[in-house]
Order: sequence, then C-alpha cells, then structure tokens
Amino acid sequence: MRYGGEYTAVMTSVEIKYCVPCDHLDHAQTLQNALLSTFGQKLDSVTLVTEDGGTFEVRVDGELIFDVDEDEYDTDSIVETVGERV
Repeated sequence: MRYGGEYTAVMTSVEIKYCVPCDHLDHAQTLQNALLSTFGQKLDSVTLVTEDGGTFEVRVDGELIFDVDEDEYDTDSIVETVGERV
C-alpha cells in the first residue's frame, strides 16, 4: 500500500474474547503469547476481551476464525489459521 510516496505494511489485529467465570484466561494468555512470539511485529495488536457465557472466540481483522462452541481448543491450530491471514 502506498501512502505519501512510501510503502506501508498492512498490519493485522487479533482479538481474543474469553469467558472470565469459565477460567479461560490461561488459554487466552497462552494463545496471545504464542501469536506474539510467532508473528511479532507483523501483528498490530493481540487484544484480550473479557466476556462470559462460555465464550472463547478469536477474530482476525474482525473475521471470526475460532469459536470454542464449534471447534476444540488447540493453540497450534489457531496460530496456523492466524498465520494464513498475516
């Protein structure tokens, strides 16, 4: 993408919504760490958002890529899916 005569990178944002009462904080922090360790500065942000009701969702630039209600939690699989969008 060109801006003002220079090339700028399009950054990717990841949002992890997790259920606080369900003790999903450990999974959320583990995933956040794995994403930052794997992709570093290719990511604009990896945000943790508190929820309830059993929620554990991951969105990349607003697109839902993981929902614990539909898939089994697997850090490596989620990191791989995020990598396809970075």
